[in-house]
Amino acid sequence: YGMRAILVLYMTRALGFDVARASTVYGNFTGLAYLMPLAGGYIADRWWGNRRSILVGGLVMALGQFLMFVGASFHDNAAIAIPMLWGGLGVIVCGTGLFKANIASMVGSLYAPEDRRKDSAFTIFYMGINIGAFLAPLVAGGLGDTGNPADFRWGFLSAAVGMAAATIIFQVYKDRY
Repeated sequence: YGMRAILVLYMTRALGFDVARASTVYGNFTGLAYLMPLAGGYIADRWWGNRRSILVGGLVMALGQFLMFVGASFHDNAAIAIPMLWGGLGVIVCGTGLFKANIASMVGSLYAPEDRRKDSAFTIFYMGINIGAFLAPLVAGGLGDTGNPADFRWGFLSAAVGMAAATIIFQVYKDRY
């Protein structure tokens, strides 16, 4: 969510896209990010399972954010920045596909169907998502949207670090709780 807060600003202020093109890219990216969990769920159901899909998806999303950081570090060189933008967005979409559906599915599988604690678990799960969705744009936006086009990279790097840290925390504590 942090990267999404600055994506259109990055494309218009640092890469020189017009607002219509940047908005189209943003809309396509968002649509694909919500569509790809169909493929991610299929992969998890057929081959990898929830945990491996979540781990790989989180790491892939962090890699995509890092590609965005690298591209933004060369924002004044379109031959590097624009391919890194497409690559980063594509990698993030793939990671989101593996991560998004499987993390929610994993929460549901923690309890028996008739267990009343399942509703509370989803409430806590979505509360965590909403807190992250509130804080991430503040961090990435505060670091990236400073008025200096070179600073967008710090917003993308903060998103990469946040996703990598969350994935590591998941991996370390997945069997404990």
